[in-house]
Amino acid sequence: MNLYPLKFEPILKPVIWGGSEICKFKQIAPPRDGIGESWEISGVKDHVSVISNGYLAGTSLQELLIKTGSQLVGKKVYEKYGNTFPLLIKFIDARENLSIQVHPDDELAKKRHNSFGKTEMWYVINATPDAFIYSGFAKKITPEEYVERIKNDTFIETLKKHHVKPGDVFFIPAGRVHAIGAGCFVAEIQQTSDITYRIYDYNRKDADGNPRELHTELAKDAIDYTVHNSYKTEYVPCLNQPVQLVTCPYFTTNLLEMNEPIRRIYHHLDSFVIYICIEGESTIKDDKGNTLSLHQGESLLIPADTNVVELIPSIYTKILETYVE
Repeated sequence: MNLYPLKFEPILKPVIWGGSEICKFKQIAPPRDGIGESWEISGVKDHVSVISNGYLAGTSLQELLIKTGSQLVGKKVYEKYGNTFPLLIKFIDARENLSIQVHPDDELAKKRHNSFGKTEMWYVINATPDAFIYSGFAKKITPEEYVERIKNDTFIETLKKHHVKPGDVFFIPAGRVHAIGAGCFVAEIQQTSDITYRIYDYNRKDADGNPRELHTELAKDAIDYTVHNSYKTEYVPCLNQPVQLVTCPYFTTNLLEMNEPIRRIYHHLDSFVIYICIEGESTIKDDKGNTLSLHQGESLLIPADTNVVELIPSIYTKILETYVE
């Protein structure tokens, strides 16, 4: 099959903590309020992305993966994940604090849910002056103390609070307690999994006036109680050169900041590549003769059988590049 760089219809998620920035950022008209997430590229069951460009428009990512297999995602990736697309790409806009959460690792998720676990990362696109996230513990606690602190409403006191600004990066391995705070607008790259254990939710009520469900016992065994010196990913930006932000068994993510063309060579990868445009606009050309534009708020899936891509920015462009190694 003749594959080309693929765009997808965004899956917009209204939630109680959602804001008004996603539609503006993605240039969706008319803008909608209360949208907390835009699922950009998803293979999650019942939330599968649909192609929006070219002759495959209207085809779901799942259908295409079944038809093309390793041509789309790479031989090693297809052997490992089969007909499950391995990554989920989102934009998240938090008008209010998100719940304190933890995700299980692969072993626990397989045992409990017959699913992959969830390791993820955040790239902060925008942040209000007082925006923050929680990531990891600030002090050592035991599983028993965790349960007690949930009961007496003091669990937040144990967490590491990070005030954030645009460009900050946080890697969230499975097992790390975390939460996005009010005023954060982030890009999220994660394993394909929709399993979340909600630990604490500020005693909020759902749309029907009921307390939101907590998963205290499920989370107890999923949490990594290790205290680390630092939880923020440090990197040095470099114009017109790829800068690695995160590499792990599930994905590698680089930052591409450009004011002149960059040529990316992928024949050694054996993986699809995803571009997430954070700022500006760029023309994308591949070695098959395909040309298209990618602007702020759009994401693009480069098939694994593509060997060379040239990115030509209009003035200045910032793109996250992610793939599976």
